[in-house]
Amino acid sequence: MTDPALRYPGTAPSTGGTEVTTILIVKTGALGDVLRTTSILPGLRERYTDCRVTWITAPAAVELVRSNPLVAEVVALDAKSSHAVAELQARLARTTWGRVLSFDDEEPLCRLVSALPTKRLSGAYLESDGRRAYTPDVAPWFDMGLLSVHGKARADRMKVENRKSHPAIFAEMLGIRMGKPTLKLDERARHFGDGFAARYELAAHGRVIGLNTGAGGRWHSKTLSVEKTAALARILNLELGGAVTFVLLGGPGEVERNLAIVSALKDDVRLVDAGCDNPLLDFAAIVSKCDLLVSSDSLALHVAIALDVRSVVFFAPTSAAEIELYGLGEKVVSTAPDYCSYKPDADVSTVTPERVAAAVLRQLPRRA
Repeated sequence: MTDPALRYPGTAPSTGGTEVTTILIVKTGALGDVLRTTSILPGLRERYTDCRVTWITAPAAVELVRSNPLVAEVVALDAKSSHAVAELQARLARTTWGRVLSFDDEEPLCRLVSALPTKRLSGAYLESDGRRAYTPDVAPWFDMGLLSVHGKARADRMKVENRKSHPAIFAEMLGIRMGKPTLKLDERARHFGDGFAARYELAAHGRVIGLNTGAGGRWHSKTLSVEKTAALARILNLELGGAVTFVLLGGPGEVERNLAIVSALKDDVRLVDAGCDNPLLDFAAIVSKCDLLVSSDSLALHVAIALDVRSVVFFAPTSAAEIELYGLGEKVVSTAPDYCSYKPDADVSTVTPERVAAAVLRQLPRRA
């Protein structure tokens, strides 16, 4: 293992330029977090002009990184498989890494990066006594998380008090320019999106507004309820004189929820149910066909940002400050006392259809 004096930022000064040629990024989940972390890639390339980036991620997230031109290799890893982790560790240990960026705090991943020869480690790692820890240079992010050296109560307060976005925090930590996430759709996905738009004649009926108001099974308080979603669609349909098509989006855990939205709206609006079983890049291709996306703080939002699709996003249990919209939309934030509490049952009553509709009408791009 590399001498710890070389592994911790502050003791091994960086001169930039061509100092680092091999960079290993460990970011495996969740899907939206993986995609938004691609914002660091342009800045890394500017700082280390001849760098070769290898990215370790979960199998489900590979498509979010594979086509990025700034990533040389994507490695899929099931971190729950001790055999897979050991096998990958043996392979990666054959390289002395210029820089390892460890952004996940799971014990197997901390153990993996701690065993690698590297000139500089930034992020979560394993101490010699088996405790998980993080390097000082990433404190602005990890201080607000589960590993926080300040304890959970202080970490939660820091999360609420934070006013910087995820890409701004990461850029400052890494000493790079703040970048933007990107997602490249391959030819097959673009063809699918074109076919979807043609099949449902999306361009023939005015504006196209995507509705992704669920958030999977865990975060009930991230969602806009079935009733509120239906009310939102009716308000917008009225305000836009019926010249709008709504595309209903969701993931595998939202089948019943989306069916309830379809049933609630009946024939009140023009609604296309895109289904809840679309492969990742097909899902992204559908989002790319929307003039605007209404979304919870979820994967769909990060996809829209990466594809430059305007968005209106609502927040109750999670931090609105962490999300950087890059001038591509508007946030509707809960005014309840438990905003940003990260509670699955946070109060969402102040996130109303009327507030969301007003934001949508302000943000809809003008048509020529």
